Amino acid sequence: MLPTSQDTPTTSMEHLRPPEPIDGRALRTACGYFATGVTVITSGDGVEDAGTTVNSFTSVSLDPPLVLVCLHEKSRLLPVVRDARGFVVNFLTKRQESVAWAFSGRQTARLDEIPHHRSVQGLPVLSEALAHLECRLSAEYDGGDHSILIGEVVGLGTPTAEENPLIFFQGAMRELDESPAGRRG
Repeated sequence: MLPTSQDTPTTSMEHLRPPEPIDGRALRTACGYFATGVTVITSGDGVEDAGTTVNSFTSVSLDPPLVLVCLHEKSRLLPVVRDARGFVVNFLTKRQESVAWAFSGRQTARLDEIPHHRSVQGLPVLSEALAHLECRLSAEYDGGDHSILIGEVVGLGTPTAEENPLIFFQGAMRELDESPAGRRG
């Protein structure tokens, strides 16, 4: 149960004091306790293709089918997505941890170094991804040092065989617990 204002005693002047600014590193550490899937967002027109590792992904709506990803304002992928007017969310498998790291830095891997193919709309899709969502860029919002991109899902691919997803928790790539207790049957 979350504490309420009735549970937390305050002095009469505490409510007038502005809150202390949140340290970015402390926020990153706290958010590290939220396990997320690992994706590589890809985009491009075949001439200029790019990708970047992202764990800030969420499903927004089923009708219409919308998803959200966040890209840093200095990401080299952001102008590529804007030019292509779309992107692909590639969900990674545990086997693709090296791919996640290859696309995670400022100097990321080139797509021609990774097995990929073109979607129906012509966007790059990682061929060995667990699943993928092909998205048309629907909206973009200011998110501080990130851009919040809303994509309308126009195509998708799901696995034909069961694979373990790659997850990110406390600053490390991990896999789900494979014990029988960790799976529902």
